[in-house]
Amino acid sequence: MNGIDFTDAATEALNQAIQLAVSQGHASCEPAHLANVLFSDQSDVAIGARVCAKLGVDADAVRQRLRRLLLKRPAQSPAPEQAAPDLALRKLVEAAGKAAKSAGDALVAQDHLLLALYNSDKNSNVAKELRELLSEADARKAVETMRSGRKVESKSAESTFEALEKYGIDLIERAAAGRLDPVIGRDDQIRRILQILMRRTKNNPVLVGEPGVGKTAVVEGLAQRIVANDIPEGMRGIGLRTLDMGALVAGAKYRGEFEERLKAVLAEVAAAPAPGVILFIDEIHLVLGAGKTDGAMDAANLLKPMLARGEIRVIGATTHAEYRAHVEKDAAFERRFQPVTVSEPSVEATVSILRGLRERYEAHHGVVIEDAALVAAAQLSARYITLRFLPDKALDLVDEAAATRRVQLDSRPEELDSLERRVLQLEIEATALKREKDSNSRKRLVEVQGQVRNLREQLAPLQERWEHERGRADKVRELQDKLEQLRIKAAQSRRSGDMSRAADLEYYAIPEAENRLRELKAEHEKAQANSASMMSRSVTEANILDIVSRWTGVPVAKLNEGERSRLLELPNRLRERVIGQDKAVEAVSNSILRSRAGFARADQPTGSFLFLGPTGVGKTELAKALNAELFNGDEKSLVRLDMSEYSEAHSVARLVGAPPGYVGHEEGGQLTEAVRKRPYTVVLLDEIEKAHPRVLPVLLQVLDDGRLTDSKGRVVDFTNTVIILTSNIGAQPLLRGGAKAEEEAQDAARLHFPPEFLNRLSAVCTFAPLDHEHLRRLVHKSIRKVASRVAEHNIHIEISPRGADAVLAASFDARYGARPVERYVENNVVTELSRLLLTGELRPGSIIHVDTDSQGALTFSMKAPMDVSPDV
Repeated sequence: MNGIDFTDAATEALNQAIQLAVSQGHASCEPAHLANVLFSDQSDVAIGARVCAKLGVDADAVRQRLRRLLLKRPAQSPAPEQAAPDLALRKLVEAAGKAAKSAGDALVAQDHLLLALYNSDKNSNVAKELRELLSEADARKAVETMRSGRKVESKSAESTFEALEKYGIDLIERAAAGRLDPVIGRDDQIRRILQILMRRTKNNPVLVGEPGVGKTAVVEGLAQRIVANDIPEGMRGIGLRTLDMGALVAGAKYRGEFEERLKAVLAEVAAAPAPGVILFIDEIHLVLGAGKTDGAMDAANLLKPMLARGEIRVIGATTHAEYRAHVEKDAAFERRFQPVTVSEPSVEATVSILRGLRERYEAHHGVVIEDAALVAAAQLSARYITLRFLPDKALDLVDEAAATRRVQLDSRPEELDSLERRVLQLEIEATALKREKDSNSRKRLVEVQGQVRNLREQLAPLQERWEHERGRADKVRELQDKLEQLRIKAAQSRRSGDMSRAADLEYYAIPEAENRLRELKAEHEKAQANSASMMSRSVTEANILDIVSRWTGVPVAKLNEGERSRLLELPNRLRERVIGQDKAVEAVSNSILRSRAGFARADQPTGSFLFLGPTGVGKTELAKALNAELFNGDEKSLVRLDMSEYSEAHSVARLVGAPPGYVGHEEGGQLTEAVRKRPYTVVLLDEIEKAHPRVLPVLLQVLDDGRLTDSKGRVVDFTNTVIILTSNIGAQPLLRGGAKAEEEAQDAARLHFPPEFLNRLSAVCTFAPLDHEHLRRLVHKSIRKVASRVAEHNIHIEISPRGADAVLAASFDARYGARPVERYVENNVVTELSRLLLTGELRPGSIIHVDTDSQGALTFSMKAPMDVSPDV
């Protein structure tokens, strides 16, 4: 074999043959080993298997014959570490080298080795087995077809043979086999593509649209029209293949290898007999720069000449952003394409698409999808999943809801599972009791065995019923799959002109399967109506609501009685936390009620409020209380921005993100990123009057349209947020009091904020200073907070009315509101409790009574420990 150059694939085939000989314990590598490698079904260099596929020969039969030849060889034990090529294999390789030279090839390729297997006298057994199943003439003809007249001039040359088969996916074949989903509502785009493809020059459409709107589906619809001959006469019989750019680039280690592969693909497309082949390149912007290295051209530059001459027809697809960022920058590449805009379908059109695809999803998951679920998927995805596009997001909802139902169907029902676990638990206990000899254990054993018998009696009918229902569900799924296959076969029969078979399928087999499917579905619905069913196969509107809530965090599920009563009690619970501000509480509560009832405006935040008032009257506390009610006390879910940090003009960029080219652009905006990650939240913009005036125009779009565009061009949805802005403007007139105090505070706000800003708010709420009674309640609230903290140590605290008055007298200041009271309780009450605990005077179970002495000073007395077990 010296002096003979091999391609990479031929070298790999010979190496695998030697490895096969070693693994079989054979001392030498023979032609039979090479033949087994070339016809293997697990080898990348199995040219024989590809020849069989092209000729329609059973490759498995050839493999079995060749495998028997190896089994006849004597094996060594232990196996040799190396197997050298025997004389017959060396002569075979020499013959392959001569054949390559006479054919004008620079290197020996796999096909030379394959054909040499037929022509070696020493190889008679291998040649005989091959000739019986695969003649040499047929093999040679298949090899010539695979080569398409190309010569072997480089080590990677074989990667260019059948390039379209290797690096392209035949959409026509998939459409004919019924493996493509039906395309609904895209007739205009398909018609426009056909018009462009029929042009004499620049006949290359590029589909431009947002991700998920159905660009690839339009091309699949074109493939289905080609299969159905629903296209112009001049295009009938045309091919349509998707170019796999990933496979094209993968494994191209050496410079020029990628270009060689792509040129081979383009050459095959250009040389395809009339009416030719259309090449579909999804994400076409990737060809700009694909495979480019130092001194090498990218894919786009290889495409341009052929596109300009009209030698190939290409359909591209990309998004608006990628088209603008990549394709438009290369004017020479762009002008060879004609853009076709694929817009997002409406909610009504999406419902039609979902109805058209329902059977495919039902057959795949083995479930029944209700029409209400499809309508809900379209409407709710459009309303709540704002960062994605229809119909993709609606299809994902339906798919996940169906998958969730399928998982439930494949799992044992909770009722059955709990009984089986109880039986298992009792059986384990019985096994342990059998080892005991005392009378109590024997008595308990009898009880346990009786319980096991009773549970098994309950379990048997449930198990039988579940098996019956599961079998019925499996039958439905099998029938759905069968029905889909029958429809595909009927369509294939119509296209091939076999009208007799098509009539048999359409008028006998398909109606029979449909009737049986209807019977099974009716039986299942009847069982469900009688509440006798242990498993539900239906995907309902409620399932879609659950998925939307899980994805977005927005509670869109229908209100149950517990949630209804909780929402109706929301104002009262807010008043417990926010004392003395009933008007503001009412305004905020009403906005939440409208939202959860489904009557809020879809294009605005749930509510937007400006809270005016002096410090310490409950403005921030109301925002926290609302957040706690909506999120069950999760303080982290509150989006809080201190607007004093945005007092400079340049700090506006921090809200929506730094512009491109500036530090922090990739991090996004503090406001937009927080809401994008948690779209259902309370946004608190604290002390808004301290922000720079340029901040307010940014908020106008949020308050009016419920949306804000960040520095990356992404639209962030604010329609599920409650926006609360707090301000100390108007504090002085409110502190002075009087009949016109509230009006004066509103006037102060109108002087500071522009009218277009105030006009977009749901309400401007004034917070009046707290009076003596409100502050007394606040003292008790502060003590309750302390009590909840010391309860961890099993210590209880109570305060007398005189003690509360003493706290209030020592801390009250109308200018500072509630905060001095809380500070006084912290500094005096909590500090004294801490001292008593550290000195050991305070023991678990103690009750601390806070009162005053004759001088009005606070006193702390301990009662006897309660009848409460101390913390362990």
